Amino acid sequence: MDHICPICQINNNQMAIDFAVEEFICSHCDKLITIGKTTASKTIKKLVENVVLEVGRKGILYGTEYWVMNIVIKKYGSDTFWREYALKDKAGNNIFLSESDGHWVVLRPVDFAFKEYKYYAEANGKNYRWYETTPCSIYAATGFFEDKLKFGLATYKEYVNGAEMISREEYGASKEFFNGKHISRSEIRKAFGIKELPYRTGIGIIQPFAYNVRQCTNIMAVTALLICLLQLYVVTSRSNQTVFEQNINFAEVNDKEMVSKSFTLSGGSAPLKIHAFSDVDNSWANVGVSLVNEKTNEVISASKDIERYSGFEDGESWSEGSKSEDFNICGIPGGTYHFLISAEKEGGVTDPFKSGFRPEKGDFSIIQNETGTFFLQNDKDKSINSYTDKEALKNAIIEKAGLLKTPKEMGKLDSILINMVPDYGYPSKYEQNSSVKIKAIWLPVSFWNFAIVLICLVLFAGLSYLAKSIFETNKWKNSSNSPYSPTN
Repeated sequence: MDHICPICQINNNQMAIDFAVEEFICSHCDKLITIGKTTASKTIKKLVENVVLEVGRKGILYGTEYWVMNIVIKKYGSDTFWREYALKDKAGNNIFLSESDGHWVVLRPVDFAFKEYKYYAEANGKNYRWYETTPCSIYAATGFFEDKLKFGLATYKEYVNGAEMISREEYGASKEFFNGKHISRSEIRKAFGIKELPYRTGIGIIQPFAYNVRQCTNIMAVTALLICLLQLYVVTSRSNQTVFEQNINFAEVNDKEMVSKSFTLSGGSAPLKIHAFSDVDNSWANVGVSLVNEKTNEVISASKDIERYSGFEDGESWSEGSKSEDFNICGIPGGTYHFLISAEKEGGVTDPFKSGFRPEKGDFSIIQNETGTFFLQNDKDKSINSYTDKEALKNAIIEKAGLLKTPKEMGKLDSILINMVPDYGYPSKYEQNSSVKIKAIWLPVSFWNFAIVLICLVLFAGLSYLAKSIFETNKWKNSSNSPYSPTN
């Protein structure tokens, strides 16, 4: 489409589509040219600030190809400006892009006058609240125009409903009506292939909140209901139980782990509480527990120190620590498990039978205490038998070791038993803090996680409504008809 400027003779052919033009502004000399005339009507100010599209630029919005046919900067008061880009498709349909403070609205002309009341207007079955009435004039312009430009004072009246608006532009006896919707900056970038857009400040007249609060609240309500049903199932589908309880001698787990019997947990996930007790007195003990899932071989390990100390200082007694400790292994689901248990205490574990009498062919050891009582420990099962009758002990030794009951052997045994050094205090001194008691209980299903999730959902919903209320209040702060004003 060629339009020769009669003033500077420049061909203004930026448009790739043809349409009837009443006036155009020369891109070279900025003169307003009326088609068919050889003189200029006036010189129009150049577009300078925040204009990101140019006349003739092509873009695709909502699946339709449009061209920018003109750009108009409008002015309100002494320092309020906004930009309007008129677009046309190949079928001759017009739409407008309005940008103010970095916020974009796409406007479509409508061929009907909406019903206007004191504080709102009605169109397409919706009520739109009156936002503002704005007198404005053209400050700068460029491009091609189907009608003559109106440089006098025009009046805009805008009505808002969420992210939509309707507006009436009145110039003298002429009235035009528009329907507008918010359009995001990312859609503008994508449609026209541009990177830099005017800096955005404040809240746009129909800028939507970051997300749909009502829809989000409904989703959270359904989520809370599903969580309640799941929690009800978890609670009713399992029973609480003691899964393990045993006294374990430190000597039995000296330098090795004890493997417990298997046990089965049925139902939903819940904490497994471990209770450990040892008769510590100015000393410490440590217990290590590993829970093994027999199906997956997954191992969860935990350990705990048991300490208790006491004494006198400055005439007063003091104590700290405890003989028992509790700890949890959290979130254990149903399945078949066993424990691996290790334990140690301060000073370690002394086995007196290691220094006792052991026959060459025997699998047992013998010690004696200061009372003259003999003790025989089986190496295999660690069982201990006591003997106060020396003859009975000798017969047991000969039988267990496979010795011949001869005067020579009996004499050797007599000599060994008579000269055996007593282990003073056995067994009482070894029985002091000799074991640790471990008890494992699969606890009731915890309601804490359930309650925390529900509280978070309720809190998020409440904060969302509060944030949206603040957002809407700020959006209407420039309106003389704000629904959040005490007078309205």
